[in-house]
Amino acid sequence: MAKKGKEISLDDLEEELADELEEVEEEEEEEEELEEIEEFSLDDISEEEEISEIFEEGIEGREEVEEVEEPEEEIIDERIYVVPLAKARHGPRNKYAKKAIRYLREYMTRHFKPESLVISQEVNEKIWERGIQKPPRKLKVRATKNVDGLVVVYLA
Repeated sequence: MAKKGKEISLDDLEEELADELEEVEEEEEEEEELEEIEEFSLDDISEEEEISEIFEEGIEGREEVEEVEEPEEEIIDERIYVVPLAKARHGPRNKYAKKAIRYLREYMTRHFKPESLVISQEVNEKIWERGIQKPPRKLKVRATKNVDGLVVVYLA
């Protein structure tokens, strides 16, 4: 036999909810009163707290200075290339990725004539992604040249 459920009227439910809401509001009011009462004087702060506050303020000030000091490099030229690395697959298999980096350097010096060349970390990781024996056959890169003749190669 199934149990008969107790019949609850809507009026009873509304009264119970109203009572619960009143209790919650009273608790919140008590908490607010406690927050208002809690005040402190400067004598109550320990030396450690003062020191930590000073260091926090100093760190915040330094961050702003660092952001302002960064000068933007003037980029003279920016080009996108698809570099063929298939020639790197001639010779010993355990040197393919090393040769791919060398071919990339040669390709960039041939096309950009830089004073100095920097290959970004992401390009290096892309070439070495599948190990030393299986570098990609082609690589799409973006190269930028600045006023000083520095060429930086990024992944496109």
